[in-house]
Amino acid sequence: MIRREDIEKREYDILSPLASKAAESKGRVVEEEQCEFRTDYQRDRDRIIHSKAFRRLINKTQVFLAPEDDHYRTRLTHTLEVSQVARTVARILSYNEDLTEAIALGHDLGHTPFGHTGEAVLNRIHPGGFSHNIQSLRTVDRIEDTARRRGLNLTYEVRDGILNHRGSGIPQTLEGQIVKISDRIAYINHDIDDAIRSGIISINDLPQREIEILGHTHSDRINNLIVDLCENSEGKNTVGLSPKYSDALLSLRKFMFENVYYSPKVTGVADSEKVELIISSLYSYFMEHPGEIPGIYKLIESEDGTQEAVKDLISGMTDRFALNLYDELFVPHSRR
Repeated sequence: MIRREDIEKREYDILSPLASKAAESKGRVVEEEQCEFRTDYQRDRDRIIHSKAFRRLINKTQVFLAPEDDHYRTRLTHTLEVSQVARTVARILSYNEDLTEAIALGHDLGHTPFGHTGEAVLNRIHPGGFSHNIQSLRTVDRIEDTARRRGLNLTYEVRDGILNHRGSGIPQTLEGQIVKISDRIAYINHDIDDAIRSGIISINDLPQREIEILGHTHSDRINNLIVDLCENSEGKNTVGLSPKYSDALLSLRKFMFENVYYSPKVTGVADSEKVELIISSLYSYFMEHPGEIPGIYKLIESEDGTQEAVKDLISGMTDRFALNLYDELFVPHSRR
């Protein structure tokens, strides 16, 4: 029988000296008795997987709003692809897979319904703006609740990786840095796959210089980026792609933002206006009717104010829930 102490000791034997060790974690905000069999990072991973916010990712848009094809990515499948890429890199470099996986699985828990469009709307209408990485940390710290605790009470290292998976912040662990780059590797490439499947772009539309560097197929690009990331990061105090691959990936990302993410062909004027209407209407409704704010969000309102509670409520909604609630509140029965 393998116990937690055995796993913690084994990490020192098999992981890189640069890897984060569970026994050296900075711990949790609220101290807890440790598990007999799982390390703290393994417990964090399990808490995230069993959370309500994680389950809701299955019905949140990645890029395409209300797609009819079952094969388009959702926010959940994106999360799983990030986890796969990040764990592969962590294993190759002999870094902590449990920590890497926990960060990857939790990094998008705070994302809005309706993908990039929904986030842009909430960022515009909520005072102080909205960033899903900040909201993801808030979700695990304040919003998720269980019979035992308020919040998931995750370790410092997982929380840091979730917060800094995007933007200018740099995760303090190498595992967090792996997730940050793996997120970009995953979403750029799987969104290319979905965009080609939808007919928004063709393989010939992709910038050829970058494709020559990164690879002509989805699997080749993922593999080549992982290999470059590992070869360029081994033995270093930071994790990163080589300049050649980093520049090519950033250029491909720019192409995707210009031709896919904010393209009218993807969102459509009608769909964008619908998302704007749904989110802004729900936001205004609950601001004007705070007595109808439900569940945990009512407690948040008493602590942080109505605006924060409404923002938390709406960002946690799935696409389907937001659509149905909008219909229930604003669409006359005769028109349903």
